[in-house]
Amino acid sequence: MPSDTFVVRILSWCEARVAARRIREPVFVREQGVPLELELDEWDEQSDHALAISADGRAVGTGRLLPDGHIGRMAVLKDWRGKGAGAALLMTLVEQARKRGHASARLNAQISAAGFYRRYGFYEVGAQFMEAGIAHIAMQRELHSDPG
Repeated sequence: MPSDTFVVRILSWCEARVAARRIREPVFVREQGVPLELELDEWDEQSDHALAISADGRAVGTGRLLPDGHIGRMAVLKDWRGKGAGAALLMTLVEQARKRGHASARLNAQISAAGFYRRYGFYEVGAQFMEAGIAHIAMQRELHSDPG
């Protein structure tokens, strides 16, 4: 059983690539059936990447912030879900978007995860759509200068 302690770090794709892929491939490709060629894209190199790293040094969650303030590729390893890693990753990426001067943070949430994002101030914008064979909804959170 893993310890519930972790830290979240913002890294470049060069620094995060190996660890992020060890999370994203099992979650998106194997669990959810997303084709690998859709999961990895040209935006990785241009994005800031958040990694949740456990006390024993293992990366257990990841997400990214695109240059336009879009948050994506949020994934937490199955045995770490429900332990706060997803929330910590999201809040770290929101803060990074604020530091970069974005007025809002946006994301495309899987419908099953929309409630999670609502708890952190995101709201739906627009209609549901399909992405990689999975139903999604666009969501947004105004950033202003509030601390979290």
